[in-house]
Amino acid sequence: MQQLPMNLARRIRMSLLLGATIAVQPAHAQTFVLPPSDVDLIGAVQTVAAKHEDTLLDIARQFDVGQDEMVLANASIDRWLPGEGSETLVPTRFILPQAKRTGIVLNVPEMRLYFFPAPRAGKAAVVQTYPVSIGRMDWATPLGTTAVAAKTRNPSWRPPESIRSEHAADGSPLPEIIPPGPDNPLGNYALRLTRSGYLIHGTNRPYGVGMRVTHGCVRMYPEDIEALFPDVPVGTPVQIVNQPIKLGWLADTLFIEVHPPLDEERENIVLMNLAMDLVNAAWEQRPFTLNGRALKQAVEEQSGIPVAIAGAR
Repeated sequence: MQQLPMNLARRIRMSLLLGATIAVQPAHAQTFVLPPSDVDLIGAVQTVAAKHEDTLLDIARQFDVGQDEMVLANASIDRWLPGEGSETLVPTRFILPQAKRTGIVLNVPEMRLYFFPAPRAGKAAVVQTYPVSIGRMDWATPLGTTAVAAKTRNPSWRPPESIRSEHAADGSPLPEIIPPGPDNPLGNYALRLTRSGYLIHGTNRPYGVGMRVTHGCVRMYPEDIEALFPDVPVGTPVQIVNQPIKLGWLADTLFIEVHPPLDEERENIVLMNLAMDLVNAAWEQRPFTLNGRALKQAVEEQSGIPVAIAGAR
């Protein structure tokens, strides 16, 4: 078993114990000019040389990427020891989900949120995107349409009885209410949804952003929810979708973006069949010449990075 250097092991251990970030620089919200309706790609993949002290989690936080996103995009690199000078891919290119480009859109298997704010007078329409954590398999984040019902700064948390029972069974009982402060898992901001019991909120444990670790709520980096919170009015629609495969056009090129399906669906979903259904539907709208090898490789790798698979005729 590979041994971690003592200083790195200590940093990781302390970050997990204290719920602190191990990144040394804050994330930056990713905002892009909203493309026209016939263009689906935003952003660009970046490459960065790892520093001696970096982990993939450090780089992910710096570029506002979730942990699983970063690991999938760099499958051959050790997440804890990428190594001095290692070229790491930062997956900051995205195909917009197939959904109305309004309000908040959350693609659950991608673990990424897209926000389409109302355009400001005289300004170009934009889209913002943020990594999120979602509910683990036994506490899945529900799909469907909901809306922002309320906004709270410095929220208190009243754990539901189901969560209190789970913690009590684990020997770590929770109080009936956790006040605002560093021990509050909701962080400093919360958007309460009309679907009872579910929120989009910050966290006091940012190292878990981009993973399936919640009880169904949507967790964001503290700096991301702080940036998003003031721009989201009460009543904002929220679409929660399940799209492990996304297709999208950029000029005359068709791209595919593939993410691992949710664990509970892996036995019942054949990604290549899903991909071909989407490809056939796209062809009916706009004929193209398909690169079957590129399609097969993208489905097998599930890297989360958009890959060109076809050109328009």
